[in-house]
Order: sequence, then structure tokens, then C-alpha cells
Amino acid sequence: MRVVDSIAAHGEIVAEAPARVMHFESDADSLDYENNRRLAEQAKEYRVVVSLFDRHLWVLNGDDTLRSAPAAVAMDSTLAFAGHVWKFDTPRGKRKVLDKSENPLWIPPDWHYAEVAKENHLALSKLPLKGSVKIANGRKLQVRNQQVGIIVPDSGWVPLPLDEEVVFDDTLYMPPLGTKNRRIYGELGSYRLDLGDGYLIHGTPEESTVGDAVTHGCVRLKEEDISWLYANVPNGTSVYIY
Repeated sequence: MRVVDSIAAHGEIVAEAPARVMHFESDADSLDYENNRRLAEQAKEYRVVVSLFDRHLWVLNGDDTLRSAPAAVAMDSTLAFAGHVWKFDTPRGKRKVLDKSENPLWIPPDWHYAEVAKENHLALSKLPLKGSVKIANGRKLQVRNQQVGIIVPDSGWVPLPLDEEVVFDDTLYMPPLGTKNRRIYGELGSYRLDLGDGYLIHGTPEESTVGDAVTHGCVRLKEEDISWLYANVPNGTSVYIY
């Protein structure tokens, strides 16, 4: 890959950007990259192209570039915790925009809670949708009306905040799917494009991460870029990832 010089406004070279080296796990991995890169380069229809190595996204029509945007891409790492293993990458290949949505809701997968628990040195436990879980001082955790709450002796059931993790006694309790505590608005920005299998192109409240390899598999864009894609990329559009 070519190293691009950084030029100051007065025209002097102020720094040379560090070169990133492309690593492949095997010959098959290298071949997969080359095949998908070639597939993207040969396409001519109205399309979205994502380069995971360059951390960049383009919208193209024939030979015309309609949009060029930096992107945050998958961190390409593995999380092992509590007997489970999650791989955070984005598979190369051709996909399609299956659906689009505004102000999307994020339902955190199990790996989110495992990641938080590991980072904070907490145990991890699942809350049941029915029944209760005993915690210290005679208290219990219980789901009522799709919300996690705490039962305190002589005080009854009190709902817990929806925007905080459920942590008691050095344990992070994972809210059941379908509960209000398992819903987060704003994490995916203003818009998302669904590519299937849990992979999305979406916005982010942390725009400083755009351009880095930090996601768990999705492609993040800045607000101005995801807004443009939402308005100009229809469902059914091909998406090439290499």
C-alpha cells in the first residue's frame, strides 16, 4: 500500500503517515481477499463498496463515485468469557441492503454483557423472564411489565433505570430478551442499513471512532454520511465488502 504524505496548509511535509501492513491468516484468506476485491472492482451497477483494510466506504454508479466516506470497521478479535467465545469480524463478500430504518433500536447481544463484565471484573448471570433471583440483604431481582426491578423487604418492587447495567454483588445480570432494559436507543446513530445476519451499516454517537478498526462486525459512518446513504441507497442495492 502507498504511504500518503500529510501536507500542512503552507505546503510543507509535516509528517509521513505510518504504513499499515495487511496480514492474512492463510493462503486461503489472502485468496478470499483478492477474489472479493476483484469482484468489487469489476462491478458496474449502482453499489456500495467497503474496504475493510482502508476503512473506507464508497457509493458508485458505473465508474462514477457518488459518495466517499471514512468508516469504522470490525476489530477482528475474539472475546472469550464464561465458557463462550465470540469472533468480531466482518465477512468479505457480496451482500444487499435488505432494509433501512430511522432512529434504530439496538438490542444488545449477549457479547455486550460479557464484554462489560470482563472489563469490570464482574461475574455474569442471566436473569429469568419469570421468577426471581435472590441477591444480598434479602432482596430479589424480578421482571415485571417487561422491566427489571428489585424487590426490597417491606418496600415492594421498584423498577431499575433503563439506561444502566444491572449490577449487584459483583455480578452483572443480563436482562432477558424482550425487556425494556434490553433496548438502547441512539447507539446506532440516526439511521441504519441492514445487510443481514446481524451486520449493519449505521451511524454512531462516537464519531471519533470512525476510521478505526473498533466495531464488533458492523460498519459505522459519520452522521452526514449515513444520512446520505439512508436517503440515496435503496433497498436491494448491492454491497461489496473486501
